[in-house]
Amino acid sequence: MTTTVLSLYNLGALAGLGKSMVIPLAFAYGGLIQIIVGMWEAKAGNTFGFTAFTSYGAFWWYYALVGTFAAMGIVTVDAVTAGVALMLWGFLTFYLWIASLKANKATNLVFLFLCITFFILGIGDVSGVVAVTNAGGLMGLVTAATAWYVSAAVVINDGLGKQVLPLGKPFK
Repeated sequence: MTTTVLSLYNLGALAGLGKSMVIPLAFAYGGLIQIIVGMWEAKAGNTFGFTAFTSYGAFWWYYALVGTFAAMGIVTVDAVTAGVALMLWGFLTFYLWIASLKANKATNLVFLFLCITFFILGIGDVSGVVAVTNAGGLMGLVTAATAWYVSAAVVINDGLGKQVLPLGKPFK
């Protein structure tokens, strides 16, 4: 949900208030809930799930804090530094994508698309080319749509006790 709203903003599809709608989602759903899920994954012994959920939960808190502090005049956002940070998130996502080869194909696609999204958005910030940031927003929507599908498939398949929405066998 948070990725969907932020991607619509990055695409230029939301007016100026779009970012103000992302911040609360980033704190609550993108941030807090993913960190909680990450802790459950740690308790279950799932290093991949722990790393992915807590890292992206931290990303959303980082994003929300930067936006909040910038609005309050506490920090100044430098586009180049923000772009480098996004590309570093892309690097993290790249190795999580490699690790996700053990997961189903749909989940693997989420990580691949997210990796591409981070790099495009980072390049958009560093270059200052709005069209590149818009392309990152479009790629973010592809990522979000794929994540929505995976989420729906897991919940529906588990709830019904059978595969209704396929996720695809792992590549490995």
